[in-house]
Amino acid sequence: MTSTWVRTVAAQREYRVEWRLISLRLLNRHVDYDAQFPPGYEAGHTAGLQLLRVAARARAEHGPAALDPLYATLGRHVFEDPAGQPPPERATSRAFVEQVLTEAGLPTGLAGAVDEESWDAEIQEETDAALRLTGKDVGTPILHFRPPDGTAFFGPVISRAPSPEDAVALWDHVVALADFAGFAELKRSLRERPQLPAFGVSPGEVGRQEDWHGGSRRQHR
Repeated sequence: MTSTWVRTVAAQREYRVEWRLISLRLLNRHVDYDAQFPPGYEAGHTAGLQLLRVAARARAEHGPAALDPLYATLGRHVFEDPAGQPPPERATSRAFVEQVLTEAGLPTGLAGAVDEESWDAEIQEETDAALRLTGKDVGTPILHFRPPDGTAFFGPVISRAPSPEDAVALWDHVVALADFAGFAELKRSLRERPQLPAFGVSPGEVGRQEDWHGGSRRQHR
């Protein structure tokens, strides 16, 4: 949802967006998923890491510009299908990944990276680099304004897709906060389910509120 907002703003402003990689599975590599997360989270985070391997290889072989269409196409297939999110085993299947790559204008041979653990070190380094910018008590998304020296924040976490006009206004407000060196956090744990068909929320509808205590759905048992 945040990436869609960023693209909406970039289309109206003279911004250059560089997409980077961050893995929640690597970030939580020392976490007991069974004790701290609802069922299915480990499989979902692992599938995310596998798809990031494809992204890392696509960037290495076709340049940074390959990430934008790949990420956008993945987002559409994973989050915008009214039938719901594909299960991890389907999202990482050869047929699914090859379809995404074809629609993104990339070679289907990149799908083999799903099982190539050799990309994990690069993904880990970018995950660590993101946390060096924000501190460790964060998740995704992370935005880094005016890199390399600008401020980076976790968020904003948004549940609705803003109109083009609202997207720019929201961006300007977030940039204003980022420009103030003393700003650290603005937060609430109540969140609406994202305005995405895969979550059962159609465009124009408002998802029910959930309390993400501690910044996530962790159960903290």
